Amino acid sequence: MSMPIDSLNALYNNNYTNSRTSGLENTLQSDLSKATDDELMDVCKEFEAYFVEQMFKAMQKMVPESTMGQSASTKQLQDYYKDEMIKNLAQDSTEGQGLGLAQTLYEQMKRNYNL
Repeated sequence: MSMPIDSLNALYNNNYTNSRTSGLENTLQSDLSKATDDELMDVCKEFEAYFVEQMFKAMQKMVPESTMGQSASTKQLQDYYKDEMIKNLAQDSTEGQGLGLAQTLYEQMKRNYNL
């Protein structure tokens, strides 16, 4: 069974982005008052990674692109791999100390939930 690259890209962009965003929203809207410290920190790091990913994508859009000699399917495949690279860079940049956003969120959530 073969799937055209156009279909693969459309499937990836719609499903991945929507599921990741809705998954993060569901986690943040759930009752975290009974979460352990590790679970709370994981949620904060996940949010920080998502935030950094969105920031990287916005920065990447400011870079002019050359599409000379590229077919539509080649462009879509490149976009797919760019998105994957940005996602991985965002995840890697939040490991360890990260930007400090996760730690700040963690401390605020602990105060809000009286943990």
